[in-house]
Amino acid sequence: MRLDDEVKYLKGVGPKRAQALKRLGIVTIYDLLSYYPKGYTDQSEITPIANLEAGTIANIRGRICGIKEQMTRNRLTILTAFIDDGTDVISAIWFNKKFLKEKLRHGTNIFLHGKIEYAYGGQGRCCMKNITSFEIDPQERPVNFVPVYALVEGIKAKFLCELMTNAFAEISQIPDAFSPELKNRYGLLAKREAMYTLHFPKNKDSLAKARYTLIFEELFLLQYGRLHIKSSYVSDKKNARCLANGSLVEQVTSLLPFHLTKDQQKAWQGICRDMEAPYCMQRLLQGDVGSGKTVVALLALAKAVENGYQGAFMAPTEILAQQHYLTFVQMLKDTNITIGLLTGSLSSKEHRQIIEATANGTCQIVIGTHALIQDKVSFSNLGLVITDEQHRFGIEQRARLGEKSCCQPDTLIMTATPIPRTMTLTFYGDLSVSSIYHLPPGRKPIRTFLRTPQARDKIYQFILGQIEKGYQAYVVCPLIAESDSIKAVCVESIYEELANGIFKDVPCGLLHGKLPAEEKEQIMQDFAANKLKLLISTTVIEVGVNVPNASVMVIEGAERFGLAQLHQLRGRIGRGSAQSYCIMVSYNKNENSQQRLKLMEEVSDGFALAEADLKLRGPGQFFGSLQHGLPDLKIASLLDDLAILKRARECAAYCFEAHLGEEAIKKIIALQYKEDFAKFMRN
Repeated sequence: MRLDDEVKYLKGVGPKRAQALKRLGIVTIYDLLSYYPKGYTDQSEITPIANLEAGTIANIRGRICGIKEQMTRNRLTILTAFIDDGTDVISAIWFNKKFLKEKLRHGTNIFLHGKIEYAYGGQGRCCMKNITSFEIDPQERPVNFVPVYALVEGIKAKFLCELMTNAFAEISQIPDAFSPELKNRYGLLAKREAMYTLHFPKNKDSLAKARYTLIFEELFLLQYGRLHIKSSYVSDKKNARCLANGSLVEQVTSLLPFHLTKDQQKAWQGICRDMEAPYCMQRLLQGDVGSGKTVVALLALAKAVENGYQGAFMAPTEILAQQHYLTFVQMLKDTNITIGLLTGSLSSKEHRQIIEATANGTCQIVIGTHALIQDKVSFSNLGLVITDEQHRFGIEQRARLGEKSCCQPDTLIMTATPIPRTMTLTFYGDLSVSSIYHLPPGRKPIRTFLRTPQARDKIYQFILGQIEKGYQAYVVCPLIAESDSIKAVCVESIYEELANGIFKDVPCGLLHGKLPAEEKEQIMQDFAANKLKLLISTTVIEVGVNVPNASVMVIEGAERFGLAQLHQLRGRIGRGSAQSYCIMVSYNKNENSQQRLKLMEEVSDGFALAEADLKLRGPGQFFGSLQHGLPDLKIASLLDDLAILKRARECAAYCFEAHLGEEAIKKIIALQYKEDFAKFMRN
């Protein structure tokens, strides 16, 4: 059989089991072989019965010296075998397993693995219950580590192990990504040996080496794929290339109302190097909300214009695009740079005018939303593409904007969600990374508090006081409407409570994702214009409006948000000169939940919080939509395998540049990731 053959053709797999296997993500033979155990039951050490302790998991081996069968009043069968190993006797108990009576014969040897508990009415004696595996008449036990798999209804562990055995019998060879020289250099096993050992380990050492090999290969494939993406940026088009900074960049720099921070200067220098290099810039600029990324982006746009190129700046929401437009117009008003705004709400005439100006080059910088990637939008000479809040745009959307140029444009991707180093290495291996760690001087730290629901009256009295002083406030809720399945605060009920209660004389707005786009934009504009004093919203404000006058945020049901998202929400305030306050109301007393929220109280550094969030929640939950279709990791851990990631990255760069094993690597990527990776490995 072939690795890409469907598993339904294996012996013992019928239509029902094939459907059950599909629910586990197992469709092909390769899917089956790469369905790795989530853990192992250690059966390597046998404990003498005399030494057993209640509350422990243990392995015992002995001779069956007695069997007893009982029936309870409610017709429950209890089967007990008495095991003697020469040091003592213990009872092993099965519930409702009457069929085992024929197997458990007096005088036969048996091996058991299970939990040791005190026997009912046994005057302190122990018994074994919850027996997870046993073996009749065991000789020398060849298996010391029994794999534990995630299962679904219709698939039992024993069947899955038998299926693995059948599959390995059918497959004699598995493509290997690494040459003998590379295996030797990095201490890797052959792929088939590593996969077989992971399912049927003989000892701890062989298991460790197999895991290392497969973790290394998985991270290698991701890095190789990202390098392939980077190479696909190269096209037949001439690359945009800038000269050293001239008079226009110097003029724009002099017009800034402040000096760049050290982090901003470092990021700007990296961007300048990339824009002046013969290759196209592919750079990620990350930093906390309010750290000054937009100013660096403005300088990059001015540099592109100075060299005869146009610049495009794509924002995720119309209100944010409008705010960037107004900011850029204000900061560049004393220059000759022409700036345009392209959004969906423009009139037909305005829309036509900006499209014409963009096409003929009279508009040098165009700021917009997804409207920028419409088919009818074209550029005269696009040299720089900037996307703000990059996780709101997929790779294809960014690529479509870049394709609208007669040359190959530089690309700058910005995010206010700080990403831990392990994540940037894995998911942004094709990008250079600049980080702005520190906020500009003069910003007051946001004071953050964790409170219980009992303090809500005082909290909202405090907000009322802030509004009376002329400030504005946010209240953020996790749900739109009440749910039978999810117990959490909803924005609709909170709005009704507040707008008809303590804030009945205050202009309030209700904002959530199910509102029509025009209504959402209008509400955000009214809040930005100070027509609304209190905005009660879901997380749609996480990326959006910049309101320096907003000084307070209350986050209801804060336990339902991750640290990174809480920090992103908190970044909506603290943008003006006034002291700002973030108050988290938690309805959950769970210790882990409280630990996370207390970190928010104590830590204001977004990068430190991102690392903590990654450790607490794991990469899948942390990253969420940031992955944009990248396949899940089958065996590697971004938390534990950073050292292996660095070696795999080095190996991937070497293989990619030297074109080593290119065909074999692409075959493995096709087997392992199928359509998930197809768009990343486009030829």
